Amino acid sequence: MRITIIGAGLTGLSIAYLLKKEGISSQIIEARERIGGRILTVQNNDEAPVEMGATWLGLKHRNLVDLLKELNIEIYEQFTGDLAVYEAMSTSPPQLVSLPENPEPSYRIKGGTITLIEELRKHLKEQPIYLGEIVQSIHLNKDKLIEIKTNKNQYKSEYVIFTLPPFLLAKTIEILPALPNKLQEIAYHTHIWMGESIKVGLRYAKPFWREKNTSGTIFSNVGPVTEMYDHSNFELSTFALKGFMNSAYASATKEIRKRLILNQLRKYYGNIVDNFLSYEETVWSNEPFTFTNYETAILPHQNNGNPIFKNNYFEGKLIITGSETAVQFPGYMEGAVSSAKSAVEKLSTVLV
Repeated sequence: MRITIIGAGLTGLSIAYLLKKEGISSQIIEARERIGGRILTVQNNDEAPVEMGATWLGLKHRNLVDLLKELNIEIYEQFTGDLAVYEAMSTSPPQLVSLPENPEPSYRIKGGTITLIEELRKHLKEQPIYLGEIVQSIHLNKDKLIEIKTNKNQYKSEYVIFTLPPFLLAKTIEILPALPNKLQEIAYHTHIWMGESIKVGLRYAKPFWREKNTSGTIFSNVGPVTEMYDHSNFELSTFALKGFMNSAYASATKEIRKRLILNQLRKYYGNIVDNFLSYEETVWSNEPFTFTNYETAILPHQNNGNPIFKNNYFEGKLIITGSETAVQFPGYMEGAVSSAKSAVEKLSTVLV
């Protein structure tokens, strides 16, 4: 029996891992030249690893937390401090405000989120993962096998599990016989998590924002950075600030974005911000295997978790999953893991 998983992000790797635990082998086709999908930890020599993709989790994310424990991966609490820099409007100076105690703190993965991807890959060393293969078409043939055509090869499979955002399934892949009109309509109007995000990070030799009467936690209504947080590593041996830039700057150049960010940070910290070791950014709307332009206006989280994604297609041989399809915490890492569990459970009922 051949099972093909499309997408080597957290959902796809989790599915392959769960199937292997059941004694079922699979293969993964990935368009990028790397695994991880929207998990992207950028490392630079001995400097702080900076998350350009999925970063935080909560203890309420039970499926993800259980997977991390099973893989012996440690987490640690996100440092926010007691104060935050708050910039309400351009006509008023930034303020230092007190942060209330957070009963549900956020956590990060020790070693970077990529640690989860790397550990899953170790458990899948015998499973083929084909990188740099862009799926172009999926056809159910007369023998009830699914033919998958990529930019490099062709495959035949008894079952296909699609893990990418539903919008990309509907927009970028030819499917025959055509999926139901209602599913296509919903998929065309399903928000892609992180699709419009711009993530930025600056590495420093010392965490000056941890000194008294300042903070690495930033909230700004003025921008261009809207939020920023301490991004030091678990061991507190390397230091960085990481945040989100307003998506309106996606069309600017990298140098312009960097200059604007430094101008903003000087208002809070002074010229010390110019002593950065390195700068990182990822404009996710420029990542074609994560995002492509919507045809109509789409609201954040629109149709995420829509029950139509749980239906059977191609007589149960095509399973649609991925973080956007999760009923709880869609778009988060928890949504990716829980949707993987749901896909494996669905496949198990078909295989019985």
